[in-house]
Amino acid sequence: MERIWLANYPAGVPADIDPDIFSNVGALLERSFKAYAERPAYAFMGHKTTYAQWEAQSTALAAYLQSLGLNKGDRVAIMMPNVPQYPVAVAAALRAGLVVVNVNPLYTPRELEHQLKDSGAVAIVILENFAHTLQQVIDRTAVRHVIVANMGETLGFPLGAIVNYVVRHKKRLVPRWSLPGHVAWKAALGQGSGLSFSPPQVGAEDVALLQYTGGTTGVAKGATLTHRNIVANIVQSAAWYAPALGKLPAGKQLNTICALPLYHIFAFTVIMMLSAHEGGMMILIPNPRDLPATLKELAKYEVHSFPAVNTLFNGLLNHPDFDTVNWKALKMCLGGGMAVQEAVAKRWLERTGCPICEGYGLSETSPSAICNPTDTDRYSGTIGMPIPSTELQLVDDNGREVAPGLPGEIALRGPQVMRGYWNRPEESASTFTADGFLRTGDIGEIDARGFVKIIDRKKDMILVSGFNVYPNEIEGVAVMHPGVLEAAAVGVPDANSGEAVKLFVVKKDPALTEAQLRDFLHEQLTGYKRPKFIEFRGELPKTPVGKILRRELRPE
Repeated sequence: MERIWLANYPAGVPADIDPDIFSNVGALLERSFKAYAERPAYAFMGHKTTYAQWEAQSTALAAYLQSLGLNKGDRVAIMMPNVPQYPVAVAAALRAGLVVVNVNPLYTPRELEHQLKDSGAVAIVILENFAHTLQQVIDRTAVRHVIVANMGETLGFPLGAIVNYVVRHKKRLVPRWSLPGHVAWKAALGQGSGLSFSPPQVGAEDVALLQYTGGTTGVAKGATLTHRNIVANIVQSAAWYAPALGKLPAGKQLNTICALPLYHIFAFTVIMMLSAHEGGMMILIPNPRDLPATLKELAKYEVHSFPAVNTLFNGLLNHPDFDTVNWKALKMCLGGGMAVQEAVAKRWLERTGCPICEGYGLSETSPSAICNPTDTDRYSGTIGMPIPSTELQLVDDNGREVAPGLPGEIALRGPQVMRGYWNRPEESASTFTADGFLRTGDIGEIDARGFVKIIDRKKDMILVSGFNVYPNEIEGVAVMHPGVLEAAAVGVPDANSGEAVKLFVVKKDPALTEAQLRDFLHEQLTGYKRPKFIEFRGELPKTPVGKILRRELRPE
Protein backbone atom coordinates (compact mmCIF):
# COMPACT_ATOMS: atom_id res chain seq x y z
CA MET A 1 0.00 0.00 0.00
CA GLU A 2 1.24 3.45 -0.89
CA ARG A 3 1.99 5.43 2.28
CA ILE A 4 -0.92 7.85 1.77
CA TRP A 5 -0.73 8.91 5.41
CA LEU A 6 2.57 10.75 4.98
CA ALA A 7 0.76 13.72 3.45
CA ASN A 8 -1.11 14.16 6.73
CA TYR A 9 1.83 13.89 9.14
CA PRO A 10 2.20 16.80 11.58
CA ALA A 11 4.81 19.40 10.60
CA GLY A 12 8.32 18.28 11.47
CA VAL A 13 7.57 14.56 11.82
CA PRO A 14 9.81 12.61 9.41
CA ALA A 15 8.59 9.88 7.06
CA ASP A 16 11.42 7.63 8.24
CA ILE A 17 13.82 7.32 11.17
CA ASP A 18 17.30 5.83 11.50
CA PRO A 19 16.91 2.58 13.48
CA ASP A 20 20.69 2.27 13.72
CA ILE A 21 21.36 5.59 15.46
CA PHE A 22 22.37 3.51 18.52
CA SER A 23 24.15 0.19 18.12
CA ASN A 24 22.13 -1.32 20.98
CA VAL A 25 19.82 -0.35 23.83
CA GLY A 26 22.72 -0.20 26.28
CA ALA A 27 24.41 2.46 24.13
CA LEU A 28 21.25 4.55 24.22
CA LEU A 29 21.10 4.27 28.02
CA GLU A 30 24.79 5.07 28.44
CA ARG A 31 24.40 8.21 26.36
CA SER A 32 21.59 9.33 28.68
CA PHE A 33 23.53 8.38 31.83
CA LYS A 34 26.27 10.77 30.76
CA ALA A 35 24.14 13.55 29.23
CA TYR A 36 21.67 13.76 32.11
CA ALA A 37 23.82 12.51 35.01
CA GLU A 38 22.51 14.93 37.65
CA ARG A 39 18.85 14.78 36.65
CA PRO A 40 16.39 12.47 38.42
CA ALA A 41 15.61 9.47 36.20
CA TYR A 42 12.73 8.13 38.26
CA ALA A 43 10.83 8.83 41.46
CA PHE A 44 9.26 6.32 43.83
CA MET A 45 7.31 7.28 46.96
CA GLY A 46 8.93 10.70 46.84
CA HIS A 47 12.48 9.32 46.59
CA LYS A 48 14.37 10.22 43.41
CA THR A 49 17.18 8.32 41.65
CA THR A 50 19.47 10.25 39.31
CA TYR A 51 20.77 9.04 35.97
CA ALA A 52 24.25 8.83 37.51
CA GLN A 53 22.91 6.59 40.29
CA TRP A 54 21.02 4.47 37.76
CA GLU A 55 24.29 3.99 35.86
CA ALA A 56 26.33 3.13 38.98
CA GLN A 57 23.78 0.62 40.27
CA SER A 58 23.27 -1.06 36.89
CA THR A 59 27.04 -1.28 36.37
CA ALA A 60 27.41 -2.98 39.77
CA LEU A 61 24.59 -5.44 39.03
CA ALA A 62 25.95 -6.15 35.54
CA ALA A 63 29.36 -6.95 37.03
CA TYR A 64 27.71 -9.20 39.62
CA LEU A 65 25.74 -11.09 36.95
CA GLN A 66 28.93 -11.61 34.96
CA SER A 67 30.66 -12.91 38.10
CA LEU A 68 28.00 -15.64 38.32
CA GLY A 69 29.15 -16.93 34.95
CA LEU A 70 26.29 -15.49 32.93
CA ASN A 71 27.29 -14.93 29.32
CA LYS A 72 25.94 -12.90 26.44
CA GLY A 73 22.62 -14.32 25.27
CA ASP A 74 21.68 -15.94 28.60
CA ARG A 75 18.13 -15.15 29.70
CA VAL A 76 17.39 -13.26 32.93
CA ALA A 77 13.81 -13.13 34.18
CA ILE A 78 12.65 -9.97 35.96
CA MET A 79 9.54 -10.41 38.11
CA MET A 80 8.71 -7.08 39.72
CA PRO A 81 6.06 -4.36 39.65
CA ASN A 82 6.99 -0.67 39.23
CA VAL A 83 9.76 -0.41 41.83
CA PRO A 84 13.17 1.29 41.51
CA GLN A 85 15.01 -2.02 41.22
CA TYR A 86 13.26 -2.77 37.91
CA PRO A 87 15.02 -0.19 35.68
CA VAL A 88 18.34 -1.09 37.31
CA ALA A 89 17.86 -4.80 36.57
CA VAL A 90 16.88 -4.09 32.95
CA ALA A 91 19.82 -1.75 32.32
CA ALA A 92 22.24 -4.20 33.93
CA ALA A 93 21.03 -7.15 31.86
CA LEU A 94 20.99 -5.29 28.54
CA ARG A 95 24.39 -3.68 29.08
CA ALA A 96 25.80 -7.15 29.88
CA GLY A 97 24.38 -8.57 26.64
CA LEU A 98 21.81 -10.67 28.52
CA VAL A 99 18.24 -11.17 27.37
CA VAL A 100 15.50 -9.68 29.56
CA VAL A 101 12.50 -11.93 30.14
CA ASN A 102 9.68 -9.77 31.50
CA VAL A 103 7.50 -11.71 33.95
CA ASN A 104 4.11 -10.64 35.26
CA PRO A 105 4.51 -10.73 39.07
CA LEU A 106 0.87 -11.79 39.46
CA TYR A 107 1.44 -15.03 37.56
CA THR A 108 0.25 -18.27 39.09
CA PRO A 109 2.89 -20.97 39.65
CA ARG A 110 1.71 -22.75 36.48
CA GLU A 111 2.11 -19.63 34.35
CA LEU A 112 5.51 -18.79 35.86
CA GLU A 113 6.82 -22.31 35.34
CA HIS A 114 5.81 -22.25 31.68
CA GLN A 115 7.52 -18.93 31.02
CA LEU A 116 10.74 -19.82 32.84
CA LYS A 117 10.95 -23.17 31.05
CA ASP A 118 10.04 -21.78 27.64
CA SER A 119 12.55 -18.93 27.85
CA GLY A 120 15.30 -21.07 29.39
CA ALA A 121 15.98 -18.36 31.98
CA VAL A 122 19.00 -19.19 34.16
CA ALA A 123 18.60 -16.29 36.61
CA ILE A 124 15.74 -14.26 38.05
CA VAL A 125 15.47 -10.93 39.84
CA ILE A 126 12.30 -10.95 41.92
CA LEU A 127 10.49 -8.87 44.53
CA GLU A 128 10.05 -10.78 47.81
CA ASN A 129 6.26 -10.39 47.57
CA PHE A 130 6.26 -13.01 44.80
CA ALA A 131 9.08 -15.29 45.98
CA HIS A 132 6.57 -17.84 47.27
CA THR A 133 5.36 -18.39 43.70
CA LEU A 134 8.90 -19.01 42.44
CA GLN A 135 9.56 -21.36 45.37
CA GLN A 136 6.85 -23.72 44.09
CA VAL A 137 8.35 -24.16 40.61
CA ILE A 138 12.05 -23.32 40.64
CA ASP A 139 13.18 -26.95 40.92
CA ARG A 140 11.50 -27.72 37.60
CA THR A 141 13.24 -24.88 35.73
CA ALA A 142 16.78 -24.00 34.61
CA VAL A 143 16.96 -21.06 37.05
CA ARG A 144 20.07 -21.37 39.22
CA HIS A 145 20.60 -17.77 40.41
CA VAL A 146 17.98 -15.83 42.39
CA ILE A 147 18.26 -12.18 43.48
CA VAL A 148 15.53 -11.06 45.87
CA ALA A 149 14.58 -7.38 46.31
CA ASN A 150 12.15 -5.76 48.73
CA MET A 151 9.82 -2.80 48.46
CA GLY A 152 11.49 -0.39 50.86
CA GLU A 153 15.23 -0.97 50.53
CA THR A 154 15.90 1.90 48.10
CA LEU A 155 14.08 4.49 50.22
CA GLY A 156 16.60 4.98 53.02
CA PHE A 157 15.92 5.12 56.76
CA PRO A 158 13.37 5.44 58.26
CA LEU A 159 10.97 5.43 55.26
CA GLY A 160 12.29 2.15 53.88
CA ALA A 161 11.87 0.36 57.19
CA ILE A 162 8.35 1.74 57.58
CA VAL A 163 7.35 0.67 54.06
CA ASN A 164 8.69 -2.86 54.58
CA TYR A 165 6.92 -3.16 57.95
CA VAL A 166 3.60 -2.09 56.43
CA VAL A 167 4.00 -4.32 53.34
CA ARG A 168 5.09 -7.37 55.32
CA HIS A 169 3.09 -7.12 58.53
CA LYS A 170 0.19 -4.73 58.13
CA LYS A 171 -0.91 -5.53 54.57
CA ARG A 172 0.58 -9.05 54.68
CA LEU A 173 1.71 -8.83 51.07
CA VAL A 174 4.77 -11.06 51.53
CA PRO A 175 3.74 -14.71 52.02
CA ARG A 176 6.32 -16.97 53.66
CA TRP A 177 8.95 -18.19 51.23
CA SER A 178 12.18 -20.15 51.12
CA LEU A 179 14.68 -20.04 48.25
CA PRO A 180 17.93 -21.63 49.46
CA GLY A 181 21.01 -19.96 48.01
CA HIS A 182 19.24 -16.73 46.99
CA VAL A 183 21.11 -13.42 47.22
CA ALA A 184 19.60 -10.21 48.54
CA TRP A 185 19.46 -7.24 46.14
CA LYS A 186 21.71 -5.04 48.27
CA ALA A 187 24.25 -7.85 48.68
CA ALA A 188 24.37 -8.36 44.90
CA LEU A 189 24.97 -4.64 44.30
CA GLY A 190 27.52 -4.55 47.12
CA GLN A 191 29.50 -7.43 45.65
CA GLY A 192 29.20 -6.08 42.11
CA SER A 193 30.47 -2.63 43.09
CA GLY A 194 33.79 -4.23 44.00
CA LEU A 195 34.09 -5.97 40.65
CA SER A 196 34.90 -4.66 37.18
CA PHE A 197 32.22 -4.79 34.48
CA SER A 198 33.38 -5.96 31.04
CA PRO A 199 30.88 -4.78 28.41
CA PRO A 200 30.52 -7.39 25.65
CA GLN A 201 30.06 -6.58 21.96
CA VAL A 202 26.28 -6.35 21.56
CA GLY A 203 24.98 -6.07 18.00
CA ALA A 204 21.77 -4.53 16.73
CA GLU A 205 20.39 -7.96 15.75
CA ASP A 206 21.16 -9.56 19.11
CA VAL A 207 18.08 -10.38 21.20
CA ALA A 208 17.26 -7.81 23.87
CA LEU A 209 13.88 -8.93 25.15
CA LEU A 210 11.54 -11.88 25.27
CA GLN A 211 8.10 -10.34 25.68
CA TYR A 212 5.52 -13.00 26.38
CA THR A 213 2.09 -12.59 24.87
CA GLY A 214 -0.94 -14.80 25.00
CA GLY A 215 -2.88 -12.96 22.34
CA THR A 216 -6.24 -14.69 22.09
CA THR A 217 -4.93 -18.16 21.48
CA GLY A 218 -3.33 -20.93 23.44
CA VAL A 219 -0.15 -20.86 25.43
CA ALA A 220 1.93 -17.73 26.09
CA LYS A 221 4.78 -17.31 23.60
CA GLY A 222 7.79 -15.03 23.61
CA ALA A 223 7.99 -12.26 21.03
CA THR A 224 11.70 -12.09 20.21
CA LEU A 225 12.66 -8.42 20.16
CA THR A 226 16.14 -7.38 19.11
CA HIS A 227 18.14 -4.36 20.23
CA ARG A 228 17.38 -2.81 16.84
CA ASN A 229 13.64 -3.40 17.33
CA ILE A 230 13.64 -1.57 20.67
CA VAL A 231 15.94 1.25 19.55
CA ALA A 232 13.82 1.78 16.43
CA ASN A 233 10.61 2.03 18.41
CA ILE A 234 12.12 4.48 20.90
CA VAL A 235 13.30 6.71 18.05
CA GLN A 236 9.99 6.33 16.18
CA SER A 237 8.08 7.29 19.33
CA ALA A 238 10.35 10.29 20.00
CA ALA A 239 9.74 11.56 16.46
CA TRP A 240 5.98 10.99 16.65
CA TYR A 241 5.54 12.63 20.07
CA ALA A 242 7.74 15.64 19.26
CA PRO A 243 4.82 17.95 18.32
CA ALA A 244 3.32 17.47 21.81
CA LEU A 245 6.52 17.26 23.85
CA GLY A 246 7.89 20.29 22.01
CA LYS A 247 5.32 22.35 23.92
CA LEU A 248 7.31 21.90 27.14
CA PRO A 249 9.05 25.14 28.15
CA ALA A 250 12.75 25.22 27.27
CA GLY A 251 14.87 23.59 29.96
CA LYS A 252 11.88 21.88 31.64
CA GLN A 253 12.42 18.19 32.37
CA LEU A 254 9.75 15.85 31.01
CA ASN A 255 7.80 14.13 33.82
CA THR A 256 5.99 10.96 32.75
CA ILE A 257 3.47 9.04 34.86
CA CYS A 258 4.37 5.36 34.96
CA ALA A 259 1.15 3.73 36.16
CA LEU A 260 1.25 0.96 33.55
CA PRO A 261 3.36 -2.04 34.60
CA LEU A 262 6.93 -1.82 33.29
CA TYR A 263 6.97 -5.54 32.50
CA HIS A 264 4.34 -4.75 29.84
CA ILE A 265 5.84 -3.67 26.51
CA PHE A 266 3.80 -0.45 26.34
CA ALA A 267 5.36 0.90 29.55
CA PHE A 268 8.75 -0.72 28.89
CA THR A 269 9.33 1.17 25.64
CA VAL A 270 6.98 4.15 25.62
CA ILE A 271 7.53 5.14 29.24
CA MET A 272 10.86 3.85 30.59
CA MET A 273 12.98 3.77 27.46
CA LEU A 274 11.50 6.87 25.85
CA SER A 275 11.82 8.81 29.11
CA ALA A 276 15.48 7.79 29.30
CA HIS A 277 16.03 8.84 25.67
CA GLU A 278 14.50 12.25 26.41
CA GLY A 279 16.28 12.74 29.75
CA GLY A 280 12.93 12.70 31.52
CA MET A 281 11.76 11.47 34.92
CA MET A 282 9.36 8.56 35.45
CA ILE A 283 6.95 8.75 38.37
CA LEU A 284 6.69 5.09 39.40
CA ILE A 285 3.24 3.95 40.56
CA PRO A 286 3.52 0.40 41.98
CA ASN A 287 -0.23 -0.28 42.19
CA PRO A 288 -2.44 1.92 39.96
CA ARG A 289 -5.53 0.03 41.08
CA ASP A 290 -5.15 1.85 44.40
CA LEU A 291 -6.61 5.04 42.97
CA PRO A 292 -6.43 7.14 46.17
CA ALA A 293 -2.70 6.35 46.61
CA THR A 294 -2.06 6.96 42.90
CA LEU A 295 -3.70 10.38 42.96
CA LYS A 296 -1.92 11.28 46.21
CA GLU A 297 1.44 10.47 44.59
CA LEU A 298 0.67 12.35 41.36
CA ALA A 299 -0.38 15.43 43.32
CA LYS A 300 3.30 15.86 44.34
CA TYR A 301 4.44 16.55 40.76
CA GLU A 302 3.83 18.61 37.66
CA VAL A 303 2.93 15.88 35.18
CA HIS A 304 3.49 16.27 31.44
CA SER A 305 2.97 12.87 29.82
CA PHE A 306 0.50 10.13 30.77
CA PRO A 307 0.35 6.87 28.78
CA ALA A 308 -2.53 4.73 30.08
CA VAL A 309 -5.43 2.49 29.12
CA ASN A 310 -9.09 3.43 28.88
CA THR A 311 -10.00 1.76 32.18
CA LEU A 312 -7.40 3.79 34.11
CA PHE A 313 -8.43 7.10 32.52
CA ASN A 314 -12.04 6.22 33.34
CA GLY A 315 -11.30 5.14 36.92
CA LEU A 316 -9.39 8.32 37.68
CA LEU A 317 -12.12 10.52 36.17
CA ASN A 318 -14.67 8.91 38.48
CA HIS A 319 -12.61 9.34 41.66
CA PRO A 320 -13.47 12.23 44.01
CA ASP A 321 -9.76 13.15 44.42
CA PHE A 322 -9.23 13.66 40.67
CA ASP A 323 -8.83 17.44 40.91
CA THR A 324 -6.07 17.26 43.55
CA VAL A 325 -3.63 16.66 40.65
CA ASN A 326 -2.35 19.50 38.47
CA TRP A 327 -3.58 18.08 35.16
CA LYS A 328 -3.23 21.42 33.40
CA ALA A 329 0.51 20.84 32.87
CA LEU A 330 -0.24 17.78 30.70
CA LYS A 331 1.15 17.98 27.19
CA MET A 332 0.36 14.44 26.00
CA CYS A 333 -1.94 11.59 27.01
CA LEU A 334 -1.57 8.31 25.16
CA GLY A 335 -4.25 5.66 25.08
CA GLY A 336 -3.30 2.11 24.15
CA GLY A 337 -3.87 -1.55 24.99
CA MET A 338 -7.58 -1.36 24.22
CA ALA A 339 -10.02 0.98 22.49
CA VAL A 340 -10.35 4.45 24.00
CA GLN A 341 -14.07 5.07 24.39
CA GLU A 342 -15.46 8.34 23.09
CA ALA A 343 -17.33 9.13 26.31
CA VAL A 344 -14.12 8.73 28.34
CA ALA A 345 -12.06 10.76 25.84
CA LYS A 346 -14.54 13.64 25.89
CA ARG A 347 -14.70 13.79 29.68
CA TRP A 348 -10.91 13.60 29.96
CA LEU A 349 -10.49 16.53 27.57
CA GLU A 350 -13.10 18.56 29.46
CA ARG A 351 -11.48 17.92 32.85
CA THR A 352 -7.79 18.23 31.92
CA GLY A 353 -7.64 20.24 28.72
CA CYS A 354 -5.40 17.54 27.20
CA PRO A 355 -6.84 15.12 24.60
CA ILE A 356 -6.23 11.38 24.76
CA CYS A 357 -4.17 10.44 21.71
CA GLU A 358 -5.10 6.86 20.85
CA GLY A 359 -2.50 4.54 19.40
CA TYR A 360 -2.08 0.89 18.54
CA GLY A 361 0.63 -1.69 18.87
CA LEU A 362 1.51 -5.21 19.92
CA SER A 363 4.20 -6.98 21.90
CA GLU A 364 5.32 -8.14 18.45
CA THR A 365 5.90 -4.53 17.33
CA SER A 366 7.89 -3.32 20.35
CA PRO A 367 4.95 -2.04 20.64
CA SER A 368 4.10 1.21 18.79
CA ALA A 369 3.00 0.95 15.16
CA ILE A 370 0.01 3.24 14.60
CA CYS A 371 -0.95 6.43 16.44
CA ASN A 372 -3.03 9.56 16.19
CA PRO A 373 -1.09 12.79 15.64
CA THR A 374 0.02 14.16 19.01
CA ASP A 375 -0.90 17.71 18.08
CA THR A 376 -4.56 16.65 17.92
CA ASP A 377 -7.24 18.45 19.88
CA ARG A 378 -10.12 16.04 19.38
CA TYR A 379 -11.24 12.40 19.53
CA SER A 380 -10.85 10.85 16.09
CA GLY A 381 -12.52 7.49 16.63
CA THR A 382 -9.51 5.89 14.91
CA ILE A 383 -6.16 4.50 16.05
CA GLY A 384 -4.40 7.06 13.84
CA MET A 385 -1.88 6.41 11.09
CA PRO A 386 1.31 4.36 10.80
CA ILE A 387 4.25 6.04 12.55
CA PRO A 388 7.57 6.77 10.74
CA SER A 389 9.24 3.85 8.91
CA THR A 390 6.11 1.71 9.30
CA GLU A 391 4.29 0.10 6.38
CA LEU A 392 0.72 -1.21 6.51
CA GLN A 393 -1.40 -3.55 4.43
CA LEU A 394 -4.94 -4.82 4.86
CA VAL A 395 -4.97 -8.50 3.89
CA ASP A 396 -7.46 -11.34 3.46
CA ASP A 397 -7.32 -14.78 5.05
CA ASN A 398 -4.70 -15.86 2.50
CA GLY A 399 -2.42 -12.91 3.24
CA ARG A 400 -3.24 -11.10 0.00
CA GLU A 401 -3.94 -7.36 0.05
CA VAL A 402 -7.66 -6.58 -0.14
CA ALA A 403 -9.16 -4.15 -2.65
CA PRO A 404 -9.08 -0.44 -1.68
CA GLY A 405 -11.94 0.58 0.57
CA LEU A 406 -12.52 -2.92 1.98
CA PRO A 407 -11.76 -4.02 5.54
CA GLY A 408 -9.01 -6.56 6.10
CA GLU A 409 -6.58 -7.91 8.65
CA ILE A 410 -4.01 -5.28 9.61
CA ALA A 411 -0.51 -6.37 8.60
CA LEU A 412 2.60 -4.36 9.53
CA ARG A 413 6.22 -4.12 8.45
CA GLY A 414 8.95 -1.94 9.93
CA PRO A 415 12.18 -1.94 11.97
CA GLN A 416 10.20 -2.38 15.21
CA VAL A 417 8.59 -5.67 14.11
CA MET A 418 9.85 -8.75 15.96
CA ARG A 419 12.11 -11.40 14.50
CA GLY A 420 9.58 -14.11 15.40
CA TYR A 421 8.37 -16.14 18.38
CA TRP A 422 11.03 -17.70 20.62
CA ASN A 423 11.70 -21.30 19.56
CA ARG A 424 8.49 -21.46 17.50
CA PRO A 425 9.57 -21.42 13.85
CA GLU A 426 6.31 -22.76 12.42
CA GLU A 427 4.13 -20.32 14.34
CA SER A 428 6.52 -17.51 13.45
CA ALA A 429 6.30 -18.35 9.76
CA SER A 430 2.50 -18.43 9.77
CA THR A 431 2.37 -15.02 11.47
CA PHE A 432 4.04 -13.28 8.52
CA THR A 433 2.81 -12.80 4.97
CA ALA A 434 4.97 -13.91 2.03
CA ASP A 435 6.45 -10.41 1.75
CA GLY A 436 7.28 -10.06 5.43
CA PHE A 437 4.27 -8.26 6.91
CA LEU A 438 3.23 -9.24 10.46
CA ARG A 439 -0.39 -10.36 10.60
CA THR A 440 -1.92 -8.79 13.70
CA GLY A 441 -5.22 -10.64 13.97
CA ASP A 442 -7.05 -7.30 14.08
CA ILE A 443 -9.55 -6.30 11.40
CA GLY A 444 -9.32 -2.70 10.24
CA GLU A 445 -10.12 -0.25 7.51
CA ILE A 446 -8.24 2.82 6.27
CA ASP A 447 -9.64 6.11 5.00
CA ALA A 448 -8.36 8.39 2.26
CA ARG A 449 -6.19 10.34 4.72
CA GLY A 450 -4.44 7.20 5.96
CA PHE A 451 -6.25 6.97 9.31
CA VAL A 452 -6.91 3.40 10.42
CA LYS A 453 -9.98 2.21 12.26
CA ILE A 454 -10.07 -1.08 14.16
CA ILE A 455 -13.28 -2.93 13.54
CA ASP A 456 -12.28 -5.70 15.93
CA ARG A 457 -10.22 -8.79 16.49
CA LYS A 458 -11.05 -11.69 14.21
CA LYS A 459 -11.99 -13.93 17.10
CA ASP A 460 -14.10 -11.32 18.91
CA MET A 461 -16.56 -10.77 16.07
CA ILE A 462 -20.12 -11.90 16.79
CA LEU A 463 -22.21 -13.33 13.92
CA VAL A 464 -25.92 -12.63 14.43
CA SER A 465 -28.15 -14.05 11.69
CA GLY A 466 -25.39 -13.48 9.16
CA PHE A 467 -24.68 -9.94 10.31
CA ASN A 468 -21.26 -9.04 11.72
CA VAL A 469 -21.44 -7.42 15.16
CA TYR A 470 -18.29 -5.90 16.64
CA PRO A 471 -18.04 -5.77 20.45
CA ASN A 472 -16.15 -2.44 20.48
CA GLU A 473 -19.18 -0.69 19.05
CA ILE A 474 -21.61 -2.20 21.56
CA GLU A 475 -19.32 -1.41 24.49
CA GLY A 476 -18.67 2.13 23.27
CA VAL A 477 -22.40 2.82 23.13
CA ALA A 478 -23.12 1.22 26.50
CA VAL A 479 -20.61 3.38 28.38
CA MET A 480 -22.20 6.50 26.91
CA HIS A 481 -25.04 5.87 29.38
CA PRO A 482 -24.31 7.97 32.49
CA GLY A 483 -25.12 5.02 34.76
CA VAL A 484 -22.55 2.66 33.18
CA LEU A 485 -18.93 2.50 34.37
CA GLU A 486 -17.61 -0.36 32.21
CA ALA A 487 -18.99 -2.81 29.69
CA ALA A 488 -17.91 -5.88 27.74
CA ALA A 489 -19.80 -7.59 24.91
CA VAL A 490 -19.38 -11.21 23.84
CA GLY A 491 -21.18 -13.67 21.59
CA VAL A 492 -23.18 -16.54 23.09
CA PRO A 493 -24.84 -19.44 21.26
CA ASP A 494 -28.43 -18.80 20.18
CA ALA A 495 -30.83 -21.29 18.63
CA ASN A 496 -32.50 -18.69 16.41
CA SER A 497 -29.67 -16.44 15.26
CA GLY A 498 -26.60 -18.65 15.64
CA GLU A 499 -25.10 -16.20 18.10
CA ALA A 500 -26.54 -13.47 20.25
CA VAL A 501 -24.94 -10.51 21.98
CA LYS A 502 -24.46 -10.69 25.74
CA LEU A 503 -23.43 -7.51 27.54
CA PHE A 504 -21.68 -7.51 30.92
CA VAL A 505 -22.00 -4.19 32.76
CA VAL A 506 -20.41 -2.59 35.83
CA LYS A 507 -22.69 0.15 37.14
CA LYS A 508 -21.62 3.69 37.94
CA ASP A 509 -25.13 4.44 39.23
CA PRO A 510 -26.35 1.66 41.57
CA ALA A 511 -29.96 2.59 40.72
CA LEU A 512 -29.55 1.73 37.02
CA THR A 513 -31.99 -0.96 35.92
CA GLU A 514 -31.83 -3.38 33.04
CA ALA A 515 -34.96 -1.82 31.53
CA GLN A 516 -33.41 1.66 31.56
CA LEU A 517 -30.26 0.40 29.88
CA ARG A 518 -32.23 -1.53 27.27
CA ASP A 519 -34.26 1.59 26.42
CA PHE A 520 -31.00 3.53 25.92
CA LEU A 521 -29.44 0.83 23.75
CA HIS A 522 -32.66 0.55 21.72
CA GLU A 523 -32.19 4.19 20.74
CA GLN A 524 -28.54 3.77 19.81
CA LEU A 525 -28.28 0.38 18.11
CA THR A 526 -30.03 -1.33 15.24
CA GLY A 527 -31.98 -4.49 16.06
CA TYR A 528 -29.39 -7.22 15.42
CA LYS A 529 -26.74 -5.32 17.45
CA ARG A 530 -28.83 -4.99 20.60
CA PRO A 531 -27.79 -7.28 23.46
CA LYS A 532 -30.17 -10.16 23.97
CA PHE A 533 -28.74 -10.70 27.46
CA ILE A 534 -27.50 -8.17 30.01
CA GLU A 535 -25.68 -9.18 33.19
CA PHE A 536 -24.61 -6.73 35.89
CA ARG A 537 -21.32 -7.46 37.66
CA GLY A 538 -19.26 -5.89 40.42
CA GLU A 539 -16.16 -5.94 38.21
CA LEU A 540 -14.88 -7.29 34.90
CA PRO A 541 -11.84 -9.55 34.44
CA LYS A 542 -8.81 -7.59 33.25
CA THR A 543 -5.16 -8.02 32.40
CA PRO A 544 -2.62 -6.33 34.72
CA VAL A 545 -2.56 -3.41 32.28
CA GLY A 546 -6.31 -2.96 32.65
CA LYS A 547 -7.50 -4.43 29.35
CA ILE A 548 -10.85 -6.19 29.68
CA LEU A 549 -10.59 -9.94 29.02
CA ARG A 550 -13.60 -10.78 26.90
CA ARG A 551 -12.46 -14.38 26.51
CA GLU A 552 -12.99 -14.99 30.25
CA LEU A 553 -16.60 -13.86 29.88
CA ARG A 554 -17.42 -16.21 27.01
CA PRO A 555 -19.26 -19.41 27.85
CA GLU A 556 -17.18 -22.58 27.88
